[in-house]
Amino acid sequence: MRKLIYTLVAAIMISTFIWSGSSEAARIKDLVNVNGVRTNKLIGFGLVIGLANTGDQATNVFFSIQTMVNMLQKLGVTVPQDRVNQLQFKNAATVMVTAELPPFARQGDRIDVVVSSMGDSRSLQGGTLLMTPVKGADSITYAVAQGPVSIGGFSVQGMAQGVQKNHPNVGRIVGGATVEKELPDFFNSKEEISLSLKTTDFTTGSRVAKAINFKMKDVYAEPIDGRTIRVKVPKFYLKNVSGFVTKIETLEVEPDTAAKVIIDERTGTVVMGENVRISTVAVAHGNLFVQITEKPEVSQPPPLSSGQTVVVPRTETTVEEAQEERLILVPKGIGIGEVVNALNAIGVSPRDLIAILQAIKAAGSLHAELEII
Repeated sequence: MRKLIYTLVAAIMISTFIWSGSSEAARIKDLVNVNGVRTNKLIGFGLVIGLANTGDQATNVFFSIQTMVNMLQKLGVTVPQDRVNQLQFKNAATVMVTAELPPFARQGDRIDVVVSSMGDSRSLQGGTLLMTPVKGADSITYAVAQGPVSIGGFSVQGMAQGVQKNHPNVGRIVGGATVEKELPDFFNSKEEISLSLKTTDFTTGSRVAKAINFKMKDVYAEPIDGRTIRVKVPKFYLKNVSGFVTKIETLEVEPDTAAKVIIDERTGTVVMGENVRISTVAVAHGNLFVQITEKPEVSQPPPLSSGQTVVVPRTETTVEEAQEERLILVPKGIGIGEVVNALNAIGVSPRDLIAILQAIKAAGSLHAELEII
């Protein structure tokens, strides 16, 4: 009797382990975003110097000269107004600097920046970005960038031919910007948070809310619409919202997916979800082969005649139609596996499958969204 009880307990534990570790389940953190926790785009305008005669051409990029003059004046170097048009800076290039300010960034943190040529510079190889403020959409400076630019390639140009690897007009500075201003942070003082599904689905949203309520032993989460779940912060976590998010984001939920068929006609790729269903339909598929062969012949006139040598076209046309049976009956309500097996049985190619699926959808027998990309 005791052995039987141990066996039942072991079976229950194994089944529970298998259910909780289902390959179809996903963590809540992989299904949702916490509203308000996101990156912010930054942008700036700067100068890259130290180029080997691959910078902007003054005759084509007038604002490059203006930028250099403004920089020199800020550094205390006076440039005579009548000499501005004579300046040539082949070793400098104007660039746009872009970066992303991560959530909860603090002063002194280092972030990566991307440096992109704005003028007609041929290459940023070997250049150094001068101190450049990068600003947000509110025109406030949040970081300052500076440092050597790495383009991950090269560009060598000779008199008649050149060699180029990767894209030399765009570079990156790893950790090239220092955060100077922090964004206001009131996350831990919130009394409720909003979770936004990465893919709109009412069923998945309801499952996420149920998983949170089951874990917290009370009703704290409720779906607002097909995208948003509102979650009240328990009293125990009112001053520690980050700990509450940590507790719920590792919960596993089985996401629901809509029945959808994705078709890429350019490559002949067809991807179908597991919920795709087809009503009873008969599919006929046949192949018609048309071959046209051109065999031009040369017509030579007899000797001493007034005729001319001409090329006479000769065209041979062959038409062949497959004779074997290509008709199959697809039963009602079958799943994706049976659909593929049934269509493979009549020997269709991926491009033929695209035409067949479009015809089945037009007939109203394909119960799925057909999306062509």
